Amino acid sequence: MSTGPRAFCSELAQGASAKTVCAIRRARSDTVQTAEKCSNARVRARRWRNTIALALSWAAMAFGLLWLAWILITAIQQGISGWSASLLTASTPPPNADGGGLVNAIAGSLMLTGLATAISAPLGILASVYLAEYGRRSRLAESVRFINDILLSAPSIVIGLFVYALFVAPFQHFSGWAGAIALAILQIPMIVRTTENMLRLVPDALREAAFALGAPKWKMIGAIALKAAASGIVTGCLLSVARISGETAPLLFTVLSNHFFSADLRQPMATLPVTIFQFAMSPYAQWQKLAWAGVLLMTLFILGLNTLARLAFRKKTDT
Repeated sequence: MSTGPRAFCSELAQGASAKTVCAIRRARSDTVQTAEKCSNARVRARRWRNTIALALSWAAMAFGLLWLAWILITAIQQGISGWSASLLTASTPPPNADGGGLVNAIAGSLMLTGLATAISAPLGILASVYLAEYGRRSRLAESVRFINDILLSAPSIVIGLFVYALFVAPFQHFSGWAGAIALAILQIPMIVRTTENMLRLVPDALREAAFALGAPKWKMIGAIALKAAASGIVTGCLLSVARISGETAPLLFTVLSNHFFSADLRQPMATLPVTIFQFAMSPYAQWQKLAWAGVLLMTLFILGLNTLARLAFRKKTDT
């Protein structure tokens, strides 16, 4: 009699456990299916977001390249007509005259750019050496960085007015020295920023190794830090030259212009950006052709400097 109820209870327990196991399995399978559906939905959403982001990125790149290509094509189409043998051998012509060139403007721009670079490069490199090696996180270094950032974003016409008030108005005449100082002030912030960044990329292990060998700090900076960052420093200097090559506003307030060839930095000088501005605004067809020729010449010069900077930096990083 006792075996019957016990067997019946065990069968009930086994049946209940089997149903529970089946229910658990069904619940697990439902949970897995739901998780797979959610995962698939998330993957699809991520793919859509990725596709939209890529499409917007490609559209932005195409938008920028469109304007760049348009500028280059227009400069080539309009500027090639003004190129001739006299462009690099003759000075700017008088109004409504045939022929002429831009040799005085080209020579003036090269002189001012070279002098400005000779002034700004040592100052910028020395300032960046202090910021990266000596000042680091001091209050003075942070103040210098803040002022440098302000100068980096300052409009060039403000720098031109500043130099005009200091070096032109008191002496009552324009000069090439004033223009070179204005361009140097525009160059210094870029050189400081790029040189400091390059010096901070030099590993501290190199500095510690130099100190471990007994080298003083000034020798470590000259032989280790500056040498390791040389390519970046040269790149920054070339990019700063490319930036000031097309500046017009500061030169209008400092150098003015000169229709004759002049190498005297104490007098007004002809520069390519100012000459382009004056000739482009004139009603004379020959002056307008020379303005477009100057635009093409300056565009090729700036593109060449940027390409040279890229190649120099890439060659150093590859080695």
